[in-house]
Amino acid sequence: MIRSMAFLPGNTPNMLINGDSFGADALILDLEDAVAPSQKDSARILVRNYLRTHKDHSGTLVVRINSTDTDYWREDLQAVLPERPDCILPTKVDGADMVRLICREMEAIERACGMETGSVGLMPLLETAMGIEQAFAIASASPRVKALVLGGEDLTADLHSKRTKEGMEILYARTRLVCAARAARVEAIDTPFTDVNDMEGLRADAAFAKGLGFGGKLVISPRHIDTVNEVFSPSQEEIDYAREVLHCIAEAKENGLGVVALRGKMIDAPIVARAQQVFDAARTIYGDIF
Repeated sequence: MIRSMAFLPGNTPNMLINGDSFGADALILDLEDAVAPSQKDSARILVRNYLRTHKDHSGTLVVRINSTDTDYWREDLQAVLPERPDCILPTKVDGADMVRLICREMEAIERACGMETGSVGLMPLLETAMGIEQAFAIASASPRVKALVLGGEDLTADLHSKRTKEGMEILYARTRLVCAARAARVEAIDTPFTDVNDMEGLRADAAFAKGLGFGGKLVISPRHIDTVNEVFSPSQEEIDYAREVLHCIAEAKENGLGVVALRGKMIDAPIVARAQQVFDAARTIYGDIF
């Protein structure tokens, strides 16, 4: 379960060194936007060394590579894939063919390094209109795909729209991506909230994304991580209700009852499914102590 994915510029040693202390569920070691062309080589070395020395990292380690329309992406993969990150985050993915191209390159590197093929996952970053329209094809293009990730800033530029805090301009993209991800049985990760100082806006935006079905959110500031983790974690009230639902269903089955009500409301299959999702998420986050 990934609630927060925090970007760490691949060319900034201090950020990389301190990344473990931020509390994010996943760290994105960035070789793309955060790194100037003149620093690409040094960033690859830093990220490679970080992966090499953090084999026991408890969270998920992801590397954002450069787009396939640049000369950098193959070198990115060749540098970092042998160090076995959990996932690669390819950028501006606009179709299944791009996923398959990246997968072929990854497989060749894995074979050359004696790695199990398919051992490193993919989290395609969808940040173009074409990518959104091809979301399901992208999500189902390879077993490597573990999540679809939304990039709202580049997307709104491609849409010729203004990026706003309210986010109505990306509502369609958000819902389309969630539907595609859930249909393909992969996770959906929301775009970051870019105002570092607006904590109330962050909470509202994260809660809205969770309500749409996203399982987590990109984070560009360490200050945002705790709030995002909190929003995408089940509340105590949600956990208590889920426990009640599952207890009622178990009791009804034991007594041979086909219909059961809780707090005056019929408990049907969708309510049970949501309760199980909450219960499973709580167990993943809190272990047996919840």
